[in-house]
Amino acid sequence: MSDVVEKTLTALPSLLSLDTQPGSAKLSSSSKLGTLIRGITELTSKHEEEKLIQRELASIKEQVSSPNTSMRQMKELMVRAIYCEMLGYEASFSYIHAIKLAQQGAALEKRVGYLTVSLFLNESHELLLLLVNTVLKDLQSTNLIEVCMALTVVSQMFPKDMIPAILPLVEEKLTHPKEIIRRKAVLALYKFYLIAPNQVQHIHNKFRKALCDKDPGVMTASLHIYLQMIMENPEGYKDLAACFVTIMKQVVGGKLPMDFNYHSVPAPWLQIQLLRILSLLGKNDQRTSEIMYEVLDESLRRAEMNHNITYAILYECVKCIYTIYPKSELLEKAAKCIGNFVLSPKINLKYLGLKALTYVVQQDPKLALQHQMTIIECLDHPDLIIKREVLELLFRITNAQNVTVIVEKMLDFLRSSKDDYTTIDLVGKVAELAEKYAPDNEWFIETMNTVFSLGGDMMQPDIPNSYLKLLSEGFDSVEEDRKLRLFAVDSYVSLLQGEPGKLPQRFLQVISWVLGEYSHLMEDLEPAAVLRLLAKLLDMKHTSSETKSWVLMAMTKLCEGGAGVSVAQEVSETYSSSMDTVLRQRAQELQHLSHNSQLRDRVLPRDARLEPLEVDSSLSFLDGFVSEALAAGAAPYKPPHQRQEELAHAKALSLEPYSLSLPISMSSCSIADRQSPTLLSMSSSLSGDSTDISHKGGSMTLKLDGVKRVWGKEGYLVRRELVEETAQVEVPSPLWSPSQQGEVESSHSQTPTPTPTPEPEQEKQQLASSLFVGLASQSSVCLMGKPAPQRFRRKAKAQGSSAGASEQIFNSLTSPSTVDNLLCNNLLDSNNSSGADVSSPKPTSQLTQSLSTANGSCEVEGELTDSKPSLIRDNGMVAADPAPHEDTGRPNDSVCLSSHLPAELSGLSCSEIIPLCCNQRLDLSACHVQKEDSLVLVVFMTNSSDSDIQQILLQFNSEELEVSCVSDSPVEEVRSHSIAVCQYSLTVKRPSVHVEVVGALSFHMPVGTPHAVQFSYKLPLTNFIRPLAVSTEEYGTMWLAFSHDTKQNLTLISDAQEPLTATLNVLKKKLQLHVVEIIGMEGIVACRLLQDQPCLMHCRVHADTLAVWLRSPVPDLPDCLLYHCQRALQEH
Repeated sequence: MSDVVEKTLTALPSLLSLDTQPGSAKLSSSSKLGTLIRGITELTSKHEEEKLIQRELASIKEQVSSPNTSMRQMKELMVRAIYCEMLGYEASFSYIHAIKLAQQGAALEKRVGYLTVSLFLNESHELLLLLVNTVLKDLQSTNLIEVCMALTVVSQMFPKDMIPAILPLVEEKLTHPKEIIRRKAVLALYKFYLIAPNQVQHIHNKFRKALCDKDPGVMTASLHIYLQMIMENPEGYKDLAACFVTIMKQVVGGKLPMDFNYHSVPAPWLQIQLLRILSLLGKNDQRTSEIMYEVLDESLRRAEMNHNITYAILYECVKCIYTIYPKSELLEKAAKCIGNFVLSPKINLKYLGLKALTYVVQQDPKLALQHQMTIIECLDHPDLIIKREVLELLFRITNAQNVTVIVEKMLDFLRSSKDDYTTIDLVGKVAELAEKYAPDNEWFIETMNTVFSLGGDMMQPDIPNSYLKLLSEGFDSVEEDRKLRLFAVDSYVSLLQGEPGKLPQRFLQVISWVLGEYSHLMEDLEPAAVLRLLAKLLDMKHTSSETKSWVLMAMTKLCEGGAGVSVAQEVSETYSSSMDTVLRQRAQELQHLSHNSQLRDRVLPRDARLEPLEVDSSLSFLDGFVSEALAAGAAPYKPPHQRQEELAHAKALSLEPYSLSLPISMSSCSIADRQSPTLLSMSSSLSGDSTDISHKGGSMTLKLDGVKRVWGKEGYLVRRELVEETAQVEVPSPLWSPSQQGEVESSHSQTPTPTPTPEPEQEKQQLASSLFVGLASQSSVCLMGKPAPQRFRRKAKAQGSSAGASEQIFNSLTSPSTVDNLLCNNLLDSNNSSGADVSSPKPTSQLTQSLSTANGSCEVEGELTDSKPSLIRDNGMVAADPAPHEDTGRPNDSVCLSSHLPAELSGLSCSEIIPLCCNQRLDLSACHVQKEDSLVLVVFMTNSSDSDIQQILLQFNSEELEVSCVSDSPVEEVRSHSIAVCQYSLTVKRPSVHVEVVGALSFHMPVGTPHAVQFSYKLPLTNFIRPLAVSTEEYGTMWLAFSHDTKQNLTLISDAQEPLTATLNVLKKKLQLHVVEIIGMEGIVACRLLQDQPCLMHCRVHADTLAVWLRSPVPDLPDCLLYHCQRALQEH
């Protein structure tokens, strides 16, 4: 190994062109770097190395500071500094000289300077700002090498707030005649999209051009951007599925240059990326999946070479086939491919097969039966990675019949595991399975005790929290509750009587809480005995202060009777003088409540159910105090992250350009004494710089109130929601003929494995029958989503049947992220055929209306009117109409519905009435009406049946909006062949480019079962924008008070006589902005977001562009408004 390192270090100078003589491949004897490397390799201790490096750094520092050092010498000094930093020694003095080398050197020196900067600095380093002008100059250079170096640095590291300065230059490089420049420009834009997606929203049409570039390298680079965007919003790019399939066909057919081949495989990494994109586009979409079947079949057929890269392609093909809408022939070939992997004697291929089998077993549980003996053998495999993957597979196929065997295997592996990550992962899985499939109380308590013992303090806090909440809430049977708690108390008393010193701290906290709550249920157990056992925990040296606090709280609940009070009094005297304030408080509580039984019973009642506590998170009871303090001159409160950012800004270089100043008339409101917050945009999610302040599992305290339910009676809640989306999609199993099954069995029997003795073989057969019991009768749906009989069934909340149905509907809805929807309507290529004409009788899969057979939801964007309603069956399932036709008997025409608009809304600005969802009995349509102070959502319910529809319950849910019914008496009944109208007021809670409200409608027919449908309604934020009429002086005061801002250069309408006035008029007309004042080449604009959330915009004409600076007290609002400004000017 030392020889390899020495050869690598020897070749380093030639790679960096330290010796410019042709043919020089060895270190020059006079090279300082060569001398340094040879000196280090001859050392025998770390101390000698430190002394040598310190001398070297001192020498480098002295030489770089000398004015007589040439650029060639500076280049070698930077290489030596790089080597010192590689060894872990700081050379920060050389950072500024590396920037100078990149600025002043020739091409060779500039390359070393850029390399040094990219290795030394990060994106937030303050010295990186000095490199901005150099990058701008090199991007405009005619030297291709300099342009390439600048684009490389931009794609690796660049300040986010400086992106607008170079974005136009990078966009120009997309049309450069050299393909290497275009490719690097695409990669730079990909970097911009990752760190600030709102900055590149307006150039998506150029991404499409890069996808169709004649150079395969440019096309390949564009796939990175599309993979990221499709992962966030696959519905917005369905129209590109045919394009990706065409590219895949050309790649698989070997149409790319030979340079892209790897071991005779055509562009394997490109194939893998395309397969991932196709799997995202074809998921739950039959029409899109059908165009992929041919190329997937061809890819499977061609990737049969025995090489690692072909195995990777086969793995991605299998995942794609099982992800898209299923086809039996492809499923059969994929299953055969998985079998070849699993039965392979090579460890890597076996792991790949287990990985693929774990992925597909949810769609086809019977596939695991074909390889059950191989899976059993892998349980004893010496490779830990193989064993861990087998346990993951067993976790996926667990049911009520095999849970005890699988959990025992997991616990055995957990006892021997030394890896923290494996421990945390398996502990969570075992706890989940124990709650879902526990056969009895004793097994559940013993399993959870083992989980707490093995998991220790590394487990997630949600596990003990959920366990304690399960014990406290109880189940359907009171007798079962009592038995479970009694067994828990009995087991914990036995543990404390043994060796409690070996138990983890979190387990001791759980024991303390359970004994404090339920030890009174054991009639033969004296409270004083429990108090003495708990007091022993306080005397142990390793007991933490937090655990002692739990113990003291448990003792407070049990201190009754003479003996108990004496023990409690002794403990309270010991900890009343503790240095820990929490322990001192608990000790005082113990002392007072032990002498006052009536107060203890009132404060800590027994058998008290957990009632939801109303928490005033806004701290409104402090409003009076805050108002008085502000009136007395106190400073307004600032969140901690804002204070830290302002403190960082005060120490950093000011980025405020001299050209972006406020109008002269506002000079009285100078901002010279205020640090501009433009160093870092405060926009939350749109700019990709939001700070997630949620502390997931950060606290070591077991909190019982407000605990997030991770496990429920129906299983793991997050996983169950995903399963409900796919459970109703019928996935055909691979069609195996008897001959094919025989081939698989024969191939398995011919596997070169040692022949076991009859007894071990019999044991394996018995273990297989225990592990894989119940799989043969399973249908091809996700096992984790199957409603299996469970022992722990929590008590249901008291509520009406219709309300319960609606709540269940909302639980099954999965609302898409608002940030993901930014890209939904940003396809700028007007020539695509994604839209559908209303008059066209041909169905199309490119409708914005999403037909999801998984959850029965019908998404309709509020601003689109050219989409046809879907057909929803009685059970809420959505199905595409196989034979599109016009049903003239249904009064769902928008002209007919518009006559039913309420009188008070007539004459106001109203959107088109669009269908939300359709049922054989009830149709739902909606529009929105803009009022001066609000936005009203009008919902039309059309009953086209001959019967009255009763018990109607319409509910809305939204992350961005507050929805309130305008009428005091909502519609509960719709007569036959009539239309009912509901009005809802919409208010923005959290700004987003597009806001969405998700709805659920449940109703009853006179005869029949209840029905439920789901829908969504999306509309742009511009519907909530209103003009804000303020004076220039008021504008200046508000500007200084707002802290959240963003900057961007927009397109200027240059064909008008007054470009600034024409541009602002367009924004005023399309976005309802108020132009406060225009002074020369600058203008100020104001608007507000309903209700009363202001946003200010300062514009200045600079170099044929409009430099825009937005500020608002709302974090997301500037970025959202900036996005719509870009779209408005582009559409003009």
